[in-house]
Amino acid sequence: MDVTKAVQDIKAGKVEYRLDKLNIIHLGFGKVSFGTKKLLENYDVIINAIIKAKPVAAKGQYIKSVSIATTMGPGLYIDQK
Repeated sequence: MDVTKAVQDIKAGKVEYRLDKLNIIHLGFGKVSFGTKKLLENYDVIINAIIKAKPVAAKGQYIKSVSIATTMGPGLYIDQK
């Protein structure tokens, strides 16, 4: 594992995400200090990347719901239809 390259990728904005055993994606997409505009921009980029990564064989509704929460705070449920 190339730690230097990993740090450079993260600083450049690369985000990796994985599914847990219940097919739930957990990832961070910003900090409160980013401001509303940047957080919404990051959210849009992530949702579009997830939709783009949809396997061809996947049938039905791909994203059923979205829940956003601060690391140590309550969640915000978003119905993604």
